[in-house]
Amino acid sequence: MSRVVLAYSGGLDTSCILAWLIEQGYEVICYMANIGQEEDFEAARQKALKIGAKKVYIEDLRKEFIETTVWASVKSNLLYEGVYLLGTALARPIITKTQIDIAIKEECQYVAHGCTGKGNDQVRFELGYYALHPGIKVIAPWRDPTFFNKFPGRPALLKYAEEKGIPVVQTAAKPWSTDENLYHISYEAGILEDPNTTPPKDMWKLTANPEDAPNTPEHLEITFENGIPTKLQIKSTQKTYTDALEIFLELNAQGRKHGVGRIDIVENRFIGIKSRGCYETPAGTILRAAHVDLEGLVLDREVRRLKDTLAQRLAEIVYNGLWYSAEREFIMASVEHSQKVVNGVVKIKLYKGNCIIEGRSSPYSLYDEKIASMDETDGFNPEASDGFIRIQSIRLKAHVAQQKLLK
Repeated sequence: MSRVVLAYSGGLDTSCILAWLIEQGYEVICYMANIGQEEDFEAARQKALKIGAKKVYIEDLRKEFIETTVWASVKSNLLYEGVYLLGTALARPIITKTQIDIAIKEECQYVAHGCTGKGNDQVRFELGYYALHPGIKVIAPWRDPTFFNKFPGRPALLKYAEEKGIPVVQTAAKPWSTDENLYHISYEAGILEDPNTTPPKDMWKLTANPEDAPNTPEHLEITFENGIPTKLQIKSTQKTYTDALEIFLELNAQGRKHGVGRIDIVENRFIGIKSRGCYETPAGTILRAAHVDLEGLVLDREVRRLKDTLAQRLAEIVYNGLWYSAEREFIMASVEHSQKVVNGVVKIKLYKGNCIIEGRSSPYSLYDEKIASMDETDGFNPEASDGFIRIQSIRLKAHVAQQKLLK
């Protein structure tokens, strides 16, 4: 009998896929990744076993997620299309790696997932599978006519679940789909498919409505070493955090409380479809703002410009599911080199949806107060600016003269 490891969520889709795979003659091992989503993992385990799974793996990947892909994102200042912090894409490399590890351990010939045939995740999962285990075979039910013709919509899935005795929690009151992990939560589909529909207030699960957030701001300090946050200090509680997971969890808690990290966008999927998505990324929003600010203090101007250019390309690489690619490794090597001087402390205020930088310091600062001061002339001769301006004007004069000839 062929064996398959199914990426299982416990929801309607993957529960029906589990039953369908068994129906097709596969021996199914379910795998759930704990990447910080709010989930009753034990209930999901029992549900999978009841449906017929031979085994259920539940792997706690939260710390690995933070220290591997999230910290890489922070160091790179990743932002897809100028707005999206890549919360879903960053989780996929960790999930796929562990799924392949289980497939090898259990001597499975197949891996399976419940991704739709129109989304990015099918690409992210499968590129990861093939990169890590070239000989693996993939079952993608939502691209298999045998499956999607049998289940053309949610009613068909619900009917099948009833026939198979699969317990289902109805969610008609919340007509959208979500994907949650420690870094963020996303909302898409349903009523959100109209890009002009304003999301209802009760959709936002993580963060307080900025209008309802506390009237008293929170002040905090983040210490970075080689571009990685290593210490978090909260002024109101006088508490200090140094463990990677604890730092992230506390930043999430503070960001949620003060309504930080909401966005509503239309993005370009890798397969060519435009998609409307809403996201909440509290800790990620805070960390990116702090890290970008500290780099402004310590990075050479031209290095920063090059890094910003590379970060835009790297965001596309990660979004498109190419984590295990040569180009990502090449760019990340440059990023790592740049982070040797990204050491220091950034002071932040959180207030009603805003993340406000209030100061920064570093032993590697390139800022020279005497040179920058408008009240001192030591270290910089203002007369030198005359020649600098004249040289910069040469090409401008030539361009304007050329344009006059065209008229």
